[in-house]
Amino acid sequence: MTESARSSPSPDLIDVRPDERFDEAAVAAWLRDRLPGADRPLSVRQFGGGHANLTYLLRFGSGEDAVEYVLRRPPLGPVPPGAHDMEREYRVLSRLYRGFPKAPRAYVFCGDESVIGAPFFVMERRHGVVVRGQVPEIFGGGRDPVANRKLSEVVMDVLAEFHAVDPASVGLGDLGRPEGFLERQVRGWAARFERARIEEVPVAEEVCRWLLDELPQSPSPTLLHNDWRLDNMAVSPEDPGRCVAVYDWDMCTRGDPLADLGTVLAVWHAPGEPAGASPMPTSAPGFMTREEAARRYAERSGRDPSTLPYYIVFGTFKMAVVLQQIYYRYHRGQTKDERFAGMGAAARALFELAARRRP
Repeated sequence: MTESARSSPSPDLIDVRPDERFDEAAVAAWLRDRLPGADRPLSVRQFGGGHANLTYLLRFGSGEDAVEYVLRRPPLGPVPPGAHDMEREYRVLSRLYRGFPKAPRAYVFCGDESVIGAPFFVMERRHGVVVRGQVPEIFGGGRDPVANRKLSEVVMDVLAEFHAVDPASVGLGDLGRPEGFLERQVRGWAARFERARIEEVPVAEEVCRWLLDELPQSPSPTLLHNDWRLDNMAVSPEDPGRCVAVYDWDMCTRGDPLADLGTVLAVWHAPGEPAGASPMPTSAPGFMTREEAARRYAERSGRDPSTLPYYIVFGTFKMAVVLQQIYYRYHRGQTKDERFAGMGAAARALFELAARRRP
């Protein structure tokens, strides 16, 4: 059901940030009779990457016989309606692994907020390398064009593989409401921006109007991750072209698959474009261009990419709204993480990029 800790420590692991601690004794007591190995002493560390949901490593026992799990909870402070849905993520991950083994399996969900102050779930630990803004030295530090090419290919190949999963075959045939998905998404993200607005941003309003006016006809619905990026994946330390896990499933639903493609291509930056908060190493030699990546997905999925520019604008707008939401929490004092101090300016730059990317 779990794997013991035999790998070298993850570079993403940090001591738990002071304002993001929880009652470890309460978690240990709640899990004791629910998970194998959870009757041993508990130690907790935090995965320091990411900017929204909080993720922790739970280690029961010590040495080679220790058992590890991963706990996921929403960010601190109020969250937008429908966002950071731990129960949805638990439901997806407790089933999806049957047809898409790259999704870690979720084991238990706790909706009792008295335990840590928010809903949470616990899933299996996967060991792999998460690649963020720079290619790590284990893959050549950005100097190996073959490794860089593999990192770009795996993003597209695994997305096409995921979109080929039959939702009904994994018990998710009733997830979400595919009919009218894209319009609801555009209106929903526009509303999120309004709730996180601190000052007037005319270019954001202009992009909102364009997105509603130019809605394309969606292809047949598939399962949808809704935040597909390289840094939401882990790859094998032996092979950057082999994905071992895909993370962050709290927005998973059924809908327009090109929305996933637009999300990842929105952070597939061309030279001179602002990279936002979670860039990919797209300028590394050998890394596919955005156009090459779009063609690769189209070839593997069989889908028509002719309307893709719309989805890239929408993906860029969503990314800007996410940064605006994070900055709003920081501005209101709901988080003290100083990484978020510049998110307001970064959000504005991405709203302007979304406007420039309109065909």
